[in-house]
Amino acid sequence: MIRPARSPQCASRTTRRTAWGLAAAALALPLLPVTALPAQAADSDSLARYHHQRLDWKSCLLGPQDTTGKELEQAGAQCADVTVPLDYGDPGGRTITVAISRIRATDTAHRVGPLLLNGGGPGGQTLGDPPWVRGAMKDVGARYDVVGVDPRFVGRSTPLDCHWPTGSALRGAGVDRAGFDRVTAFSEDLAQRCRQNAGDVLPYVTTRNTARDMDVIRAALGERRISYLGYSYGSYLGQVYSTMFPGRTDRIVLDGVITPDRYGPRLLRGTEKANRHALEGWASWAAARDASYGLGRTRRAVLAAVDRVQAAAARTPLRLGAYRVDEHVVPIIVINGLSQDNDAAYGDFAQGIRDLSRAAGGHQVTPSPWLADALAFVLTGADSHYGSVQMAILCGDKAAPRDSEVYWRDIQRARLLDPLIGPVTNNLNPCAFWDSPRERPTAIRKDLPALLVNATGDPRTTYDGATEVRRGWPSARLVTLKGADQHAVYGVYGAACVDDTVNAYLATGRLPATDVTCAARTR
Repeated sequence: MIRPARSPQCASRTTRRTAWGLAAAALALPLLPVTALPAQAADSDSLARYHHQRLDWKSCLLGPQDTTGKELEQAGAQCADVTVPLDYGDPGGRTITVAISRIRATDTAHRVGPLLLNGGGPGGQTLGDPPWVRGAMKDVGARYDVVGVDPRFVGRSTPLDCHWPTGSALRGAGVDRAGFDRVTAFSEDLAQRCRQNAGDVLPYVTTRNTARDMDVIRAALGERRISYLGYSYGSYLGQVYSTMFPGRTDRIVLDGVITPDRYGPRLLRGTEKANRHALEGWASWAAARDASYGLGRTRRAVLAAVDRVQAAAARTPLRLGAYRVDEHVVPIIVINGLSQDNDAAYGDFAQGIRDLSRAAGGHQVTPSPWLADALAFVLTGADSHYGSVQMAILCGDKAAPRDSEVYWRDIQRARLLDPLIGPVTNNLNPCAFWDSPRERPTAIRKDLPALLVNATGDPRTTYDGATEVRRGWPSARLVTLKGADQHAVYGVYGAACVDDTVNAYLATGRLPATDVTCAARTR
């Protein structure tokens, strides 16, 4: 979905790290059973060479321009490549590599074990996250080997790239049927590019295979169990791993909780109300700073400025430097600005809307850095690899409706309630244009002991989803950040109540006796 400016890719920035990407399998494959693997399967002879492989730990620094490598090096991390089978149904066949990083425990007398990380996306890089996660853990961090993982085909792992002209398959449907038809053709073209450029691996780009890779990593590290911290999509991955490999987990933290039944290619459907609430909260903030941004002195005036931008882009694409921004892209920029509840993120978004508003008024505009970054992601192929693997995972996990009229009817209904956001969250994407997934979705176990974390105003993984999961898992506890429109909380938002609760669980392995509610900071 949407990524914060700093690490958990939790759905990622809607443009930069949307929970959308693309894939297309060249051949229809049979659906395989999804029962949990028996305990002995993890030690089966067919995977022995992967479980007992010797990891070659080395510097994470790839060169003088490698910022991630520098941060890892400064934190004392090392990196290694883990060999895994492309197809777990044929473990003697083609192999790929999964890149990992590790900051080792320094309090060896009280060592708990490895803490594997996933920052979301799907398709987000997590290899660079151990330094900031170790910082968020405070003293308890010294008791863990903190392990960042770039999942299969992500980041420094074996790559996948469909050679798209964009970094995201996500688009608004536009204001009429002609616009919807344009997006339909766009999505079909992206699907075809994946068939042509990555069709041989797409059937194996799935959450279930990523979970299997995690268990190979566990074994290669010489551990019987792992702890896990997953944000957004990473919360779903944690659920799948714990279900497929019962008894292999220790302490599980899921931040930005995805409801398993809602997970799939239409992951943002149902988030309209939360996104509108976040947009209104930002508009009030911007109205109080009209002297800086000039978008209006009231919330209503600021929201009207956003609507004028969309209306102008529907008449003719807006010119911002080298970019042309049409009715399909403006809503993506808006949603992209709504995942982090802090002044810096709000200011970046306000400056971006000001740029768009000036362009709508006919002015020559050089986009501000935040907006330029978002436009480059959506309107160029510089990050094609990201969008490619993201959509490959979503489409590989669960089938989407193929009839375009299903989407058109949903869009028309959603447009009545929210004409800006509804045509994005209900729109079709490339998953409508390829073959069925190789396996059925995992039936998530209901006895998962985990610590769940969610903000009440989260516009990506909405709070009602977190409470639904909590009700179904008596063995879990929910930490609520009340009053923040925030996606990704632990170690990101800066709420001591949340961070201390998570760290106490990581330190003791004991869940809180009851659910915990924490207050958002006051402005």
